[in-house]
Amino acid sequence: MKRQAFRRLAVPGALVLGMGAVATAVEIARDPLQDLQAQAPLAPSARVAGPESLSSAFRAASRAALPSVVHIKAETAGRAGQVPDQFRGTPFEGMFGAPRSMQPSQQQGSGFILTADGYVLTNNHVVDGASRVTVTLADKRELSARVVGRDPNTDVAVLKVEGRDLSAAQLGDSDALDTGDWVLALGYPLSLGQTTTAGIVSAKGRSIGIMSQNEGATAPLEHFIQTDAAINPGNSGGPLVDLQGRVVGINSAIASPTGYYSGYGFAVPIRLAKRVADDLIRYGVVHRPMLGVSIRSATPADAEVFRLPSPSGAVVFSEPSGPALEAGIRMGDVIVAVDGQAVADDAALRELLALKQPGERATVDLVRYGKRERVTVKLGKLDVKPVEAAAPMEAAADPVARLGFNAVGVTPALAAQYRLPFSQGVMVVQVDRAGPAAGQLAPSMRIERLNGREVRSVEDVRAEAGRLKAGQVVSIVARMPEGQQTLVNYRLPG
Repeated sequence: MKRQAFRRLAVPGALVLGMGAVATAVEIARDPLQDLQAQAPLAPSARVAGPESLSSAFRAASRAALPSVVHIKAETAGRAGQVPDQFRGTPFEGMFGAPRSMQPSQQQGSGFILTADGYVLTNNHVVDGASRVTVTLADKRELSARVVGRDPNTDVAVLKVEGRDLSAAQLGDSDALDTGDWVLALGYPLSLGQTTTAGIVSAKGRSIGIMSQNEGATAPLEHFIQTDAAINPGNSGGPLVDLQGRVVGINSAIASPTGYYSGYGFAVPIRLAKRVADDLIRYGVVHRPMLGVSIRSATPADAEVFRLPSPSGAVVFSEPSGPALEAGIRMGDVIVAVDGQAVADDAALRELLALKQPGERATVDLVRYGKRERVTVKLGKLDVKPVEAAAPMEAAADPVARLGFNAVGVTPALAAQYRLPFSQGVMVVQVDRAGPAAGQLAPSMRIERLNGREVRSVEDVRAEAGRLKAGQVVSIVARMPEGQQTLVNYRLPG
């Protein structure tokens, strides 16, 4: 039997045709549509919708949510590229390994527009370490994005783009979700473009032990929505929505022995993600409250020792300090509710506290060896430093490299010696796999025209590249090794 593994779904773009990071957002509607309830009852607690009604619900939710879903490319500085096999042992081999051929890596994921003025929500692991981030909107506009803040503890990150007429997502209530509710997972999986999948909420409050792997996670918090809606690499950071198209979560991880969909996906509840995003936008760091206790989930043995009605709650297993001590909480107490909301386990308690700000008061219900008591705690503040952003990529020294490829001049002698497809002109020898020309140009192509100007030498390419500004479109007429012409258009990073 293969061992099941939990996977982030942030995958380097070079591995599988640009396959990228997956992100998870979840929120689900209890009542998809009123007409879904107008069916003959099978049982007092169950109603069945006809396929046409359910299809209409999926269609309406997808149409409502997709305009806010974005594709994210995150580039990080890398190392010098390898020499392609066709150029080993040739005069062009020296082109590879020079400073200008340093190859950044790229990972891809999804996200959604949080506010009409350009704040975008995604996963921390999608943009972790990124020096350059590009956001592609549903209408195909490409915008340069700034990382506003990241939180490794919850796998939430906020980006900012400058754009007009942005379509913000409508947020739902992740607390209102229940097991069995229909949800849709939206995003850009496996380089397929915008994709919608459907499933149900399989469980709530899941902890899978993945956040502690994040660099910089000092207080990892997991309380995932679990869904069987298909989630794959590239979905990371995309929304999980209910049947009204409201975001209820952020797609973040899957449980799979292969790294692909196996029926188990996990999303950060939108209520928690929104609380984190608000702090990142306002302060650049998440202000975390502190209770002052070490906790673990209650077990059947704890229920017997502490005389609990059931093995649920969070056990205080060491001497409290700070706010908890001042409020009279003791080792051996079992916290069973906060502000009237039941605490099923330690993760539930962490989430309830994380929704609060330092300095706020919380009413804590606890069981002390069979006796239920209530105390009021003024929450302290955890000292948390902002996560440092990666340094921006340095501009390429050679203007040609800005175009996303390296090129050399071809002479008749070189063409004859190495059986090149062209006897003169300018030939592409390397394409930056994380650059704007990736997937558009390929080694051995000859550049014939660049932005309408004829190209005879590398200096012609260099001169035109020097005139271009960030965000401008590049139009190239190239000739394939087999002899046919091709037209390539792409936009430079902003």
